[in-house]
Amino acid sequence: MAALTLETLDIVDPDLYVQRGYPFEEWALLRKEAPVFRYERPAVEPFWAITKHTDLVNVSRQPELFRSRQILFVTKDEPGSPLPEEPVLRQLLNMNPPEHGELRRVVNQRFTPRAVQQLKDQIEKITTETLDGLVGREECDFVTEVSAKLPLAVIAEMFGIPREDWAMMFRLSNAMIGPADPEYGGSATIKENLERARMEFFQYFSQLCEERKKSPRNDLASALANGKAFGEPLPPFELLSYFALLIIAGNETTRNATTGGLHALISHPDQWKRLRKDPSLAPKATEEIVRWTSPVIQFTRTATADTVLHDQQLREGDVLALFYPSAARDEDVFERPDTFDIGRYPNPHVSFGIGEHFCLGANLARLELQVMFRQLAERMEFVELAGPTQRMRSSFVGGIKHMPIRYRIRPRA
Repeated sequence: MAALTLETLDIVDPDLYVQRGYPFEEWALLRKEAPVFRYERPAVEPFWAITKHTDLVNVSRQPELFRSRQILFVTKDEPGSPLPEEPVLRQLLNMNPPEHGELRRVVNQRFTPRAVQQLKDQIEKITTETLDGLVGREECDFVTEVSAKLPLAVIAEMFGIPREDWAMMFRLSNAMIGPADPEYGGSATIKENLERARMEFFQYFSQLCEERKKSPRNDLASALANGKAFGEPLPPFELLSYFALLIIAGNETTRNATTGGLHALISHPDQWKRLRKDPSLAPKATEEIVRWTSPVIQFTRTATADTVLHDQQLREGDVLALFYPSAARDEDVFERPDTFDIGRYPNPHVSFGIGEHFCLGANLARLELQVMFRQLAERMEFVELAGPTQRMRSSFVGGIKHMPIRYRIRPRA
């Protein structure tokens, strides 16, 4: 294998993420030799790769200097990709102050620690029932039968979406987050896959909005349908985009953290044994799982003025890509960063983001992960991989699509 160099490394080709997972060696080289690296390759929009924790935090906390952009991530140009001026959704992730804060406030109170804690009994129940479905068997696909079920059920119930529509939400979320993946997007072009999924989402949510405007309930759909920003109802495109964002973000990243978390525990049997012996470690284990898996690989920002970052001269209009999994392995911040330690403390990861774009659903995701891994530790006596894992074709969100496991699980106490 050829030696890794700054001139030849690749950190954006989605096919490489399928083949080998995250490019940790490449990120380590960048952190060491070029923390703010001008990445110029054929068929890739030139950008600055931001790989160190301090620089990522610095950029994230200056939203006026480094603005969110319509294109959320950098990747290789592919035939049939949407053009930058063709927004698929217009939602919080690509908004800036003051609009971002105004729209975030529409549902912010439903994701506070206190509000989320009121969902604990429901989350415990869904998790218990999900694990009950494994009893009496020895093998399953952990993604489709366990990790996908809990976050999708919780966010769908928060919206008041009927159970018979959950499978559609799952399918459309996959298509929106992985349009370049043949299994999720289909055989059409990336642009066509996104457009088809968006239209289905918008048709469904348009009807749901009308129902909630006529007959409001105490649910997330009603809060959005009747929400206001700057004293006015949300514009239709932003409103429907908001619905799609919360459904997608509410199930995709937590699902991927759950799957990646169990994969990490299987790969580190000493940590699995430790969690089984002391399930009360679930909160610390959750933080380590989020750090270790970092399901969101990158978000982009655009410089609004000439500036200097880590001794590099940036120009107005330059694109920056913030690589969260790299920041999560930064040697200057984490002791033994390449060691999976479910008791790690402190654990100042930024895998939920930082600054105004800190993940709206972080409190909900944390609670779901804590409940799931505590219950797994209490009931699953044995687990191992039963076949190869399959990763999503994406350099934006890191996910395992299929993970066959062999296990032994106790019936409910």
